[in-house]
Order: sequence, then C-alpha cells, then structure tokens
Amino acid sequence: MSLETAWLALLGLLLAGYFVLGGYDYGAQMLHPLLSGRDEQEDGSGAGNAALDAIAPFFLGNEVWLVAFAGVLFGAFPHLEGTLLPGLYPLIVAILAALVLGNAAVQLRRRAGGARGRRVWDVLIVAGGAVPAVCWGLVVGLLLHGVPRRADGSFHIGAGEVFTPFVLACGAGTLALFAAHGAGFVALRSGPRTAGRARRAGRTLIAASGAAALAALLLTLSGAGASMTNRAAAAGVTLALAAAFGAAWWFFSTARHARAFAATAVAAALPVLLLGAGHYPYLLISSAGHGLDVEHAVTDEATLRILSVFGVFVVPTILACQAVGWWVFRGRTGLRHPGYF
Repeated sequence: MSLETAWLALLGLLLAGYFVLGGYDYGAQMLHPLLSGRDEQEDGSGAGNAALDAIAPFFLGNEVWLVAFAGVLFGAFPHLEGTLLPGLYPLIVAILAALVLGNAAVQLRRRAGGARGRRVWDVLIVAGGAVPAVCWGLVVGLLLHGVPRRADGSFHIGAGEVFTPFVLACGAGTLALFAAHGAGFVALRSGPRTAGRARRAGRTLIAASGAAALAALLLTLSGAGASMTNRAAAAGVTLALAAAFGAAWWFFSTARHARAFAATAVAAALPVLLLGAGHYPYLLISSAGHGLDVEHAVTDEATLRILSVFGVFVVPTILACQAVGWWVFRGRTGLRHPGYF
C-alpha cells in the first residue's frame, strides 16, 4: 500500500469515526427533551437528564475525531482543503457555531435558576445536535452530487446548490439517522423506562432516515442525484447501507439495543465509504467537469513520510484513550454510574 493510499484511508477512517461517535452525541442532544422531559415532570425537580447522562463521559472526547480529521486534511491533503473548505464556508461555520453553543448548553443547563431557563438551554442543546447533523448531511449530498468547481479550482456553494431535492434528502436522512443512532446509544446506556422510550423513537427515526435515503436513491437513478465514477462500488455500498437500515429497524423492534446501536453505527459510517469508493480516484467531483483526484490533492511524498512518523504515535494514542474511556464508563447510567448533568 502506498503512502497516498494509507493517508487517504486514514482520512476516511477519521471522518467515519467522527460520524459514528459524534453522531450519537448529536442524536442524544436532539432527543433530550423527548427522553428526559417526562422524568422531570415525574420527579418535579428538573433533574431528569437521561439522554445527556448517557453521553456525558464521551461527548467532548468524541470530537477529537473531528480535530484529527481536520489535521490530516490540512497536513496530507492541502490542495483538497484549500478547495473544499472555502467553498463550504457557510456550512462549516454553522457546524462549528452549533458545536460551541450545544456543548456549552449541555454543561450549563443544570445551573439554570428555573424551568424557563432550562427550556432556553434545551433549545440550544437540541439545536447543537440538529444543526451539525443536517449540515453534515448537506455536505455529503453536495459532494456526492458534485460541486460547481471553476476552472481555477475554486467553487462557491449558494442556495441554488443546497436547496435541491437530492441534497435536502441527504440532509434530512442524516438528521434522522443521527437521531436514531443517539436513540440506540441512550437505550444501551439507560434504565428500562428510558430505554423503552429510546427504542420506540429509534425505530421511527430509522424508518424516516431510510425513506429519505430511498428518495435520494430514486433521484440518483433519475439523473438528478449523485454522480459516481465507480458505479459498481457505489452500488455495493448502497446495498450495505440498505441492509444496515433494515437491521437497525428490526433490532429496535425486537429490543436488541446493542445490535440496534451497532447497526446504526454502520449506517452512520457508510456515507463516508460511499464518497470514497464511489468517487475514487477522485476526491472532489465537479458538476462543471473539473474533478480533483488523489494525485493532485495529496502533498509531496517527503511530507507524507514526516507526517507518518507522528501518525504512528498519535492515532494509536487516540484509540487507546477512547478505549479506556469506554471501559471506565461502561454500564448503564444510574446503576453503575450516577448522573452527570
């Protein structure tokens, strides 16, 4: 395997890991009022935080994957970064702003003086999960469809590119998918009462996400959707995605929480593989016919060798820290561990 291929695989792995780990954080945030609100009404204290307690030990650590992805993008694929990020500037800013506000709201909600203050924080918590989920779906949809790249390599995304049926279907599908993924994680981590509510929500949400994915597929088949250079690979990933949706719905329906969460995790990761495998050897497909391939996106080989020295230490360290965190905070909240927020 060449260094170019290895770093491309690492780039995809980090983004897929972020979608899986950050995705359930966003999903739990979106479902927080639904899954925790009834507990607050029952105990009257405003202390019910079942969904947030499920993600509390992990939600800041999971965003390390986004930081690592950005680092690899800047270091190993500077030409892709220089083309991609300026064109997606509005969506990237929206994602980062929502992350900051959502993370602050999660940690400050308990400090609210009354029910009205908690409702304000709740709105920010939900927005902090929903906005990144939608925006990442729109980004995936835009990249699958092809961006309006100019001859000089630059491009600009406007409302006309975002508000198309295919891109909007991708945004809606990712929103519902991350919410279902969060429901699976909350069901896995919470007590029976909250787990039951999360399971029912997850079953509905995964069906909604599957419907949006089906709409995107039909648009693609009609010529108004994704542009693929490797159609056989794209078809294989699409079939795997359909299987993941079906498995997740079945496991939610039969109350197999661990398997439901595993299925939604696979579904959250597969859009990254669809981008990579469906477009290879291109990293950026242009609707104007100016594609950016791996050879022209990657940095020089000498730089890749230097980066590899750091990567050998940094990537295993990230994985080890994540593994330790999962082991230490394993088990259900309220049983093995107390509430956090």
